[in-house]
Amino acid sequence: MEIKTLLSGAETIIGKEELTEKICSGEKLKVKFGVDPTRPDLTFGHLVVLNKLKQFQDAGHAAILLIGDYTARIGDPSGRSDLRPELSQEEVEENASTYLEQAFKILDSNKTVVRRNSEWFSRMTFADALNLSRKMTVAQMLERDDFSKRFKFNQPISMIEFMYPLIQGYDSVILESDIEIGGSDQLFNMLVGRNLQKDIGMNTQAVLTMPLLVGLDGVRKMSKSYDNFIAFNDSSKDIFGKAMSLSDQAMWEYFQLLLNYKDSQIEEMKQLHPMEAKKALAESLTSLFFDNSIAKKEGEEFSKVFSRGKLPEQMPAFSLSSFNLEKASLLNVLASTEKFGSRGEIRRLVKQGAIKLDNERVDDPELEFVLEPNQKDVVIKVGKKIFIRIEK
Repeated sequence: MEIKTLLSGAETIIGKEELTEKICSGEKLKVKFGVDPTRPDLTFGHLVVLNKLKQFQDAGHAAILLIGDYTARIGDPSGRSDLRPELSQEEVEENASTYLEQAFKILDSNKTVVRRNSEWFSRMTFADALNLSRKMTVAQMLERDDFSKRFKFNQPISMIEFMYPLIQGYDSVILESDIEIGGSDQLFNMLVGRNLQKDIGMNTQAVLTMPLLVGLDGVRKMSKSYDNFIAFNDSSKDIFGKAMSLSDQAMWEYFQLLLNYKDSQIEEMKQLHPMEAKKALAESLTSLFFDNSIAKKEGEEFSKVFSRGKLPEQMPAFSLSSFNLEKASLLNVLASTEKFGSRGEIRRLVKQGAIKLDNERVDDPELEFVLEPNQKDVVIKVGKKIFIRIEK
């Protein structure tokens, strides 16, 4: 694989000249990518970096997937304006258990080195931690944009958050990584790793950052914390539907970062109607995790429901009698489906005119829900995506 391809799409490359020389020499490099299991799912934001790691793997280099089961207990402060909630060891283990299965949908499991940073940090003494903390000053830490802003506005920064970049950097020392790849918000942390390697006389890792994928809201980066993500474990229907919810402007970034489209290919897609281009994107993204036939079926189903106003072939069904409701109001029925976060959310949706009963808009959440003797079922439509069948 050409060097140009390996380095394409990167936002920042530190140590590019040395890296180019190593690749040209035919040296097999250790390429590190670390993920903290703070939630059960990997997202398409991770996919941007995993695609790059896969390129290095296909070129014959050693792909190292580091599961940050120890650092997840701390919480990465990158890009944050507040403290992260603390996770228990049980929560971290539960989340980590699904990561490898998901990552191996992209990476070759037989050629991937998997490590956990609890392997070394669980054996570290308090004296070891203090010695590690000598490697950086408070002034250096405050060079980080997120830390400096929080300090300026008198927002709390815990000492353990100060330790996070050092801990991530120390991973690179232990793994003797030649390259570390990650999102652009990880640049500071990855440079710490480079500096720690240099401090003890090791060959320093090159740092390669990939652009951050914007989330479904089209504003903030895709993140589990912001709940604006597409997950590896989403159903084919959810992947297709979430991709279709993107704005026309945001979808081009998905073509580029997730499907590796070249500028010329994107320009060709821009000649299509935006809806057709978005359907092509949704089908391609769904095909990454499901058979092409399934992706095509989701496209047909989407067109049937949203473009032609028909009902989906499959939708969750509930029996009205099984709810055992004292008052079968629309509010109580919808709340009993457990498809909504709260009763207040249902009330807001009704007020917004987002709920239809057999295609008739409902304006009263207390509307009595009655199935006539000759009526087998009724379909509730919430917004554009949620369909629920209520049977007797």
